[in-house]
Amino acid sequence: MTEIIRSLADLTGRYDAVFCDLWGCLHNGKAAYPAAVAALQGFRATGGKVVLLTNAPRPKSSVIKQLDGLGVPRDAYDLVVTSGDAAQMGMLSGAVGRKVHFIGAPKDEPFFTDFAEDLAAYAATQPPITRVPLNEAEGIVCTGLFDDLTETPDDYRSTLLMAKTLGLPMLCANPDIIVDLGDRRLYCAGALAQAYEEMGGQTLYFGKPHPPIYDLARRRLAESGAPADPQILCIGDGLRTDVQGGIGEGLDTLFITGGLEAERFGTDVESPEAGLLLPWLEGEQLSPTFAMGRLR
Repeated sequence: MTEIIRSLADLTGRYDAVFCDLWGCLHNGKAAYPAAVAALQGFRATGGKVVLLTNAPRPKSSVIKQLDGLGVPRDAYDLVVTSGDAAQMGMLSGAVGRKVHFIGAPKDEPFFTDFAEDLAAYAATQPPITRVPLNEAEGIVCTGLFDDLTETPDDYRSTLLMAKTLGLPMLCANPDIIVDLGDRRLYCAGALAQAYEEMGGQTLYFGKPHPPIYDLARRRLAESGAPADPQILCIGDGLRTDVQGGIGEGLDTLFITGGLEAERFGTDVESPEAGLLLPWLEGEQLSPTFAMGRLR
């Protein structure tokens, strides 16, 4: 049964590293959560490694720049691993062909040019990826909507239907369906991938809860000097991404109830009511190891 805890410090000494989600845990898209920052700094102070594991479809350098702008200090984490990093590896390997059609926002352009050091070395050994119109493509690379502030998946129905007719596989760089930007709820690449699958299209995922992003995170964690076979705790507010992914990897999980699902568990976002949380988790057939309201 899921144990409700008060703070990350309650688990001091039990884990060598955490894989911590960003949006909804560490920030809300507009500003960092000070208590979450302090919790991660405290974990590092005890010798733990903090890996920020995010379904952002951009490379880690772009995410680090965003974190700087949101006020997340660099001493709150050791590593950043993104769905974009893992999806870049898939793209470079030719998972959806070498002539691809891009669906995404201008802010996601670095996906095609900005590679982490390990990925840049791999890219240098592979044939180039070329961006082409839909009718010339071998596959689709989707990082999200062009304008997630105004668009919904319905705006892409005709494009997705044409892609399905052409038999194009889609590489989804961010499996998240939605995120909250302050008090606004926005659609992500996962919503387009879901719509494409419902039409019968083929979709490949590289972020949480799927294995590629965890494989990359484990490799980079090992390279950072973490102990062999480290004890890892996965932290996140996405039940079907952070929690399901962690469980699938055989890792303990900490569900942050005050994120995407905050309205379900009582009036105090900091303290979920067990009588509401535990039956809901049972209905979802997922049981995180721990839960807390906000990361602190």
